[in-house]
Amino acid sequence: MSSDPWGRVDETGTVYVRTAEGEQVVGSWQAGSPEEALAYFERKYEGLVVEIGLLEKRVRTTDLSAKDAMTAIEHIRQQVAEHHAVGDLAALATRLDKLTETVESRREERKIQKAKQADEARSAKEALVTEAEELAQSEQWRAAGERLRALVDTWKGLPRLDRKSDDELWHRFSHARSAFSKRRKAHFAALDAQREDARKIKEKLVAEAEALSGSSDWGATAARYRELMADWKAAGRAQREHEDDLWNRFRGAQDVFFAARGEVFAERDAEQGENLKLKEELATEAEKLVPVTDLKAARAAFRSINERWEAIGHVPRDARPKVEGRMHAVERAIQEAEEAEWRRTNPEARARAAGLTGQLQDAVDKLRKQIDAARAAGNDAKADKLSKELEGRQALLDQALKGLHEFGG
Repeated sequence: MSSDPWGRVDETGTVYVRTAEGEQVVGSWQAGSPEEALAYFERKYEGLVVEIGLLEKRVRTTDLSAKDAMTAIEHIRQQVAEHHAVGDLAALATRLDKLTETVESRREERKIQKAKQADEARSAKEALVTEAEELAQSEQWRAAGERLRALVDTWKGLPRLDRKSDDELWHRFSHARSAFSKRRKAHFAALDAQREDARKIKEKLVAEAEALSGSSDWGATAARYRELMADWKAAGRAQREHEDDLWNRFRGAQDVFFAARGEVFAERDAEQGENLKLKEELATEAEKLVPVTDLKAARAAFRSINERWEAIGHVPRDARPKVEGRMHAVERAIQEAEEAEWRRTNPEARARAAGLTGQLQDAVDKLRKQIDAARAAGNDAKADKLSKELEGRQALLDQALKGLHEFGG
């Protein structure tokens, strides 16, 4: 019979292992010596030790699922329980118990982690749904559309919830996206309709602008172009593929008209500039007639100057008031000289002035005699009263004599 601390082989070749519950039969060995029998079953024990060690490492260092780990543990535990090895089987059972506790602890941790992840996923998806429902009312079509697409990608990266919760949140999320897409589609459909209307209006504006481009009715046509431009701005934008072409045609027609007008106006401005120089020379010539010393000669000279003035033609509008004002000043001076001459040579007016002067002179002479008589009689009060009346008559007489002097007498 052969034995070691953990097992023995009896004379019949039966192999035993020692356990806390007593010896347990391991197996029978008939092929060799008892030592070989013990060595064989000891190697089986070492194999279990290695298998347990590998399983412990897998549990510690990999993401082996709790289910697979428990299956492996139970497989080894069954081999230990069947006593088909010689060694400290109780130690192996203890290691398996500890490993089971570790797996169960990991299972609970993963359960808690999974629940936490589920809560986080639910919160994240609810936040996505809330943002999507807010974006569904936005009119920032490009930005909101891009953001909704980003939310879909974020959603796909989140874990699934329980079927009921996940389906409910997805339904709200999908409905918000559909509502936004529907509003955006309606907006752009209306915008397309507006742009088509704008295109039709602008086609008509372009046709009229092109028809006017050859006009030489400068003022009326320029005014009409301003009206067409206002109508163009009010029409809004046409489709992008039409807008630039229509604008180029519209602007091109205006450019043709205004270029032609510019050439004509440039020639006219040059001509009017020469006219201004001529009229300024005539104004200078006219101003030499003032002050008027010879009315007849001044009148004839001004008439000659004025005839040449009228023959010259237009001057620039901004220069017209000044040069015409110089001529008008000379004309007024001649008119005033004519009025003075008329007053001086008018016989009726002269006669009236002479008659009035004579009457006033008689009145003054009479008052003086009355004053002298009153003073001689000692009536100073009457003399003073008559003196005041004399002052008024004398003032009128002086004025009348001045007027009579203007008539040359």
